[in-house]
Amino acid sequence: MDSADLRYLAIKRENYMRKNISDLKVKETVDETFLVKYMALMSSRDDKKYLNIILGDSTGQVEARVWSNASEVYKQCSKGDFINVNAKVNFYQGRKQLVINKVEKINREKVNVDDFVQKSNHDPEKMFSSLKAIVNSLDDYYIKNLLIKVLEDKEISRRLKIWQAGKTIHHAYKSGLLEHILSCTQLAVNLSTHYNVNKNFVVAGAILHDLCKIYELSSGVNVDYTEEGKLVGHLVKALEIVDRFSYKIKNFPYNTKLHLKHILLSHHGHYEFGSPKEPMTKEAYLLHLIDLMDSKMGSFDSVIMNDQNSGHWSGYVKHLDRVVFTADLPLYTEEIKDSEVANTKSLSRKERNPELKQNLGDLLSNIEIKPKS
Repeated sequence: MDSADLRYLAIKRENYMRKNISDLKVKETVDETFLVKYMALMSSRDDKKYLNIILGDSTGQVEARVWSNASEVYKQCSKGDFINVNAKVNFYQGRKQLVINKVEKINREKVNVDDFVQKSNHDPEKMFSSLKAIVNSLDDYYIKNLLIKVLEDKEISRRLKIWQAGKTIHHAYKSGLLEHILSCTQLAVNLSTHYNVNKNFVVAGAILHDLCKIYELSSGVNVDYTEEGKLVGHLVKALEIVDRFSYKIKNFPYNTKLHLKHILLSHHGHYEFGSPKEPMTKEAYLLHLIDLMDSKMGSFDSVIMNDQNSGHWSGYVKHLDRVVFTADLPLYTEEIKDSEVANTKSLSRKERNPELKQNLGDLLSNIEIKPKS
């Protein structure tokens, strides 16, 4: 591709308004490019082949189906590809779904990858600076110096600023790992004081507990587990990091290293959650609770951000084992006047609560019933 082509693409991208997944409306036809996040060739009850696809962009993801020429499309496209689809937006089992009529594979050079990568809402450079400021405030000489050496490593800092915290469940977006680590570290500072435990160890645990996901997970638009992630994992890699950088500090205390390793090995909390050890110190247990709390709250955020259901309830979320209320809770900054209450009594239940699903007719209003051929 020559310089003229590149300039043309740059101008086209600047003036082109994408139809994002978050903007899709039921019954509309969409002609847009998306990232293939998942693709599987399936068989229907009558043994007809169809494609089950999950498409994504920077605003979320949506399920899709290809009913015609599914086997041919499956041979042409795969997970990680960019495809332009002509599709109808349907409403199926409480959520939006694309029924694709036409698929065209798009060369990666012709897309702006940033349009397909979800990102943290926070500036990674500012988050990293905040993390270093907390480290510099610690009063344990050895732990402080260990963390400074880790964060000053060029490759670690580069990866930490852009890596996801997970494939799909929590903080699964660009710079999500740094966001999770900073959040845990801020909680460590505040809760260590509240519970009168050694802040230095809890902060070190907050920074190091998931740090090695930079080796466990890949980068790019389709994050997956690396060979090292599958064979070793981030818990064991964290111990390697402690050894690697503590050896550079003269007279690093054995007991300090021992308790740091215990915090890292036990941060999943329970054996059934993949933890080699259960927390046996207050500092280790506090770090486990901090990590659990921040990851679960991050999961709620991800559900609310990506859910394609109508109304204010998500579909069933397997890893949370529940449905999630996705709207903001009510806030009243002033007392409700009697006159305002009286006025609302004359309204119907649906008028008072416009988001409520009123009846079966409302639920079925967007569903098309096709006669049998």
